[in-house]
Amino acid sequence: MISFCDIRYVRLGTRDLGAADGFAREVVGLEFAREENGARYYRSDDRDHTLVYFEGDPRDHTVAFELADMAALQQAGKALSDAGVAVHEGRAAECEMRRVGAFIRFDDPTGNVIEAVVRPHHSGRRFFPSRDAGITGFSHIGLCSMSPARDERFWTELLGARVSDRIGEAALLRIDPVHHRLALFPTTRAGIQHVNHQVASVDDVMRAWYQLREKNVRIVFGPGRHPTSGAVFLYFEGPDGMVYEYSTGVRLIAPEDEATYRPRQFPAIPQSFCMWGSQPDIPEFRR
Repeated sequence: MISFCDIRYVRLGTRDLGAADGFAREVVGLEFAREENGARYYRSDDRDHTLVYFEGDPRDHTVAFELADMAALQQAGKALSDAGVAVHEGRAAECEMRRVGAFIRFDDPTGNVIEAVVRPHHSGRRFFPSRDAGITGFSHIGLCSMSPARDERFWTELLGARVSDRIGEAALLRIDPVHHRLALFPTTRAGIQHVNHQVASVDDVMRAWYQLREKNVRIVFGPGRHPTSGAVFLYFEGPDGMVYEYSTGVRLIAPEDEATYRPRQFPAIPQSFCMWGSQPDIPEFRR
């Protein structure tokens, strides 16, 4: 069984790198790390980078997860190949671009591009945000799924994820004690559906709500609280229609509770996404 130990970064194509750069710094509050080969790298914690914007198709999305070591990477490549999944082994220049020791790339059944990496770089200096958003780190993604039941099997039976809860067909999946590192949302396309950053407190969420409104950033959901993870949240729209989320207070499922934990089933209604009554303006949440 493949076993991811962390979520690492996302790579997003954009038609307007300048606008995306301004949004990442001035709105989200990420730290600019560097620019290389037409791509701009951003930090949200002590990792080398957690977000990359590059010039390209806005539908071109990649998410990376970390494996423990080279042996785990080799085993993952073999398990995927044995399952009939095409695997690309990262070349030296590709590894350098990602600041990893090695990686493999493959698609899930919907066509979402996944990278499994080992020895990803950390930064030797602390995260210094471009504005005081209260960000403590990149935490999870929403992922599009054209067949949630099929994709859930792929992620749980082959990639080792565990179901924490479900909202209708949408599975919220964990790879560590955090309630979910990814969620599979029913839709008709591939790609990343939203990008989450954790913030330190509810005050940071509410402060963001006022600040984003002042900047005329479109709020698409919240402030609210998820009944699944217990997190207080705020979703807002970024370049190319990508949705970003701030949240705080996410539930943890301790290792000693794994044997007895049972996923809960929530109906596919707005109250299952927000227990405070906020109404989502996000297509995948309105199904």
